[in-house]
Amino acid sequence: MSDIADAAKRLLLGRPVRSENLGHTLLPKRVALPVFASDALSSVAYAPDEILLTLAVAGIAATTISPWVGLGVVVVLLVVVSSYRQNVRAYPSGGGDYEVATTNLGPSAGIGVASALLVDYVLTVAVSISSGAQYAASALPFLRGHEALFAVAVVVILTVMNLRGVRESGTVFAIPTYCFMALIGLLAVVGAIRYFADDLPLAESAGFEITPEAGFDQGLTGLAGAFLLARAFASGCAALTGVEAISNGVPAFRKPKSRNAATTLALLGGISATMMISILLLSQATGVKYVEDAHDQLTSGGQPLPEDYNQHPVISQLAEAVFQGFTPAFVAVSIVTGLILVLAANTAFNGFPVLGSILAKDGFLPRQLHTRGDRLAFSNGIITLAVAAIVLIVAFDAQVTRLIQLYIVGVFVSFTLSQLGMLRHWTRALRKEPDPHERSRMQRSRLVNGVGFVMTATVLVIVLATKFTHGAWITLLAMGVLFALMKGIRAHYGRVRDELELDDVAGARALPSRVHAIVLVSKIHKPTMRAVAYARASRPSVLEAVTVGVDADEIADLRARWEALDLPVPLRVLDSPFREITRPVLKYVRSVRRDSPRDLVVVYIPEYVVGHWWEQLLHNQSALRLKGRLLFTPGVVVASVPWQLSSSAGQTGLEGTSPRGPRF
Repeated sequence: MSDIADAAKRLLLGRPVRSENLGHTLLPKRVALPVFASDALSSVAYAPDEILLTLAVAGIAATTISPWVGLGVVVVLLVVVSSYRQNVRAYPSGGGDYEVATTNLGPSAGIGVASALLVDYVLTVAVSISSGAQYAASALPFLRGHEALFAVAVVVILTVMNLRGVRESGTVFAIPTYCFMALIGLLAVVGAIRYFADDLPLAESAGFEITPEAGFDQGLTGLAGAFLLARAFASGCAALTGVEAISNGVPAFRKPKSRNAATTLALLGGISATMMISILLLSQATGVKYVEDAHDQLTSGGQPLPEDYNQHPVISQLAEAVFQGFTPAFVAVSIVTGLILVLAANTAFNGFPVLGSILAKDGFLPRQLHTRGDRLAFSNGIITLAVAAIVLIVAFDAQVTRLIQLYIVGVFVSFTLSQLGMLRHWTRALRKEPDPHERSRMQRSRLVNGVGFVMTATVLVIVLATKFTHGAWITLLAMGVLFALMKGIRAHYGRVRDELELDDVAGARALPSRVHAIVLVSKIHKPTMRAVAYARASRPSVLEAVTVGVDADEIADLRARWEALDLPVPLRVLDSPFREITRPVLKYVRSVRRDSPRDLVVVYIPEYVVGHWWEQLLHNQSALRLKGRLLFTPGVVVASVPWQLSSSAGQTGLEGTSPRGPRF
C-alpha cells in the first residue's frame, strides 16, 4: 500500500528535488510575468464587467461613462505600480507589504496587513476560478448549473500543478497567459481598425434596453448617483489585485532580483492599463449591455427576453462582434479568456505560501507552513489555500457577482498600510543619508509612495463605503478573526519558548538523580520480552515489570510463567477491583513520582505495528489510552516498544536501502 501511494505521489508531483537545486527553480522575467502577474492581467476579463454591471443600475445613459470610470481605475493602477517598484527595491526579501508594515509601523500593523493579504489571496482563487467556470459554461452548455463543481475540480488541478514546483507550473502557465495578451491585443487592434473604417458590428446585446432600478430614473443624478458611480469605481479597482504578489515573490526571481521584479511590475502596469481601457472603449463602441439579472433588467422592443437567453461576459460579446465572420478567432478568445481566469489563481498559489512561510517563521502561523515539500514548494501553504478557496466556492455557488463584493477590501488595506510604511521608511532613511544624489532619489521615492498612500487610502474609504453592506463586512470579519488567531498563535509560541528556556534551576535538574523504569506487561510473549530487553539495555536505577490484576486465574498463570523463565526483573501486580487498566497504572506511576520527586519514571509500553488500518482498530487501544494520560504526567517518559507483525512488512518504503538493526 505504501509503495502504491508513493508511486501515485511521484506520478502526480514528480521526483523529489534536492535542497541545493533551489536556485534552479528561480524565475526569469519571461516566466515571472505570467506566474506573478496573471491575476492582475486577467482582471480585464471581469473588472470591466463589474463596472458596466454596476452602472447599468442607472440605465443605458449611465453606461456611457464607463471609459471614464475605467480611466480612474487605470490612474490608480499606475500609481500603485509605481509605488510598489519602490517597495521591491527597498525590501527584496519577499516579505512585501507585511515586512514593510512590520518594520515601519509595528507588529500589529504587520499582522493586519498579513491577515488582509491572506484573505485576499483566498478570494483571488475563488473569484478567478468562479469567473473562469462561468466562461466555460458559456462555451460548453453542459456545464451550466455545475459551475461550482467544475470550479472545485479546477482548484484541485491547480493545486497539483503548484505542488510540482514554482518553475514547472510557471512554464506550463506562461503559454496561455501570453496567448491571452496577444488575443486581447488583436481584439483591440482589429476593433479599432473596424471602428475607424466604420465597419465595426454591434454586440449581440446592443439592441436591448436597460430598465433602471427605482431611484435611478434620471440616471446618475443626486447623491444616489454619486454613490453608484463610486461603487462602480470600487468594483473596477478589482483590476489592481495581484500587484502586491510581485513584492511578496521577489525571492523567486533570478538575480538581480529587485531589478527584475521592478521591470515585471512596469510591464504588468502598462499591459493591464492598455487592455482595460481598450475593452471599455470597444464595449461602448459596440453597444455592449451587461447587467446583474438579464431577465429582470433587459428588454427587447419593450418585451422581456426569452427564458432561454443566456447573457455572455463582455469579452465574449466583444470577440463575437469584432471577429464577426471569423469564428475561430472568437472561439480562441473565449477559450483563452477562460484559461487566464483560471490561471490567475496561480498568482495566489505563489503569493499565499510564501507569505505563510514568512509568517510561520515569525511565529504567527503554524510552523508546518514554513517548510518546503520534496519539490521545494511550500506544500502545506498550497494545500491550505486550496481548501479555503474550495470552501468559498461551494458556499457562494461559484457566483462571481456575490464573491466580488468580498473582494479588494483586503488588498486596499494592505496597499494603504504598505504605502504609509514606505513613507516612514524614506523619512527615516533621509535623516541618515548625507549624499545629495542619494537624498534626491529618496525624496522622489517618498513622493511616489506619498501619492500612492493618499490614492489608495481614498479608494479604501470608497470601497468600504460602497461595498460594506454588499458583503465586504464578511471580509473584514474574516480579517479580524485571522488577526486574533495569529496573535494567539504568536502568544502560544512565546509561552512555550519561555517555559522551555533553560535557567539555573532547569540546568541543575537536567539529569535526574535516578531512573525508575516500568515495563507494562499484559501477557508473556515476544513484544513483552523485547520491551524488557530495551529497558534493561538502558540500565535504569530501578527496573520492574507491572501488570494489572483483572482476572485472578490469568494473573496466577502469568506469575507462574514469569518465575519459570527466571527473568531478572521483579513482577508487580496492581489490584483492579473494577477491572480497569488505565487508572491503576496511572495511580501507581504517580505514587512513584510522589515518593521520589527527583526521579525520572520511564514507562515502556509494548505495541503492535500492523499493516492495515482495520488491524489498528483491533490492537493497541489500551496502549493509546495509557499514553494519552501518561503524557500529561510531569516527570514521566513514555517509551513505545514496537513489535512488527507480518502484515506490516514492506510498509516503510525503505526496504533494501539500509541494513537491518539488531533484533531483540
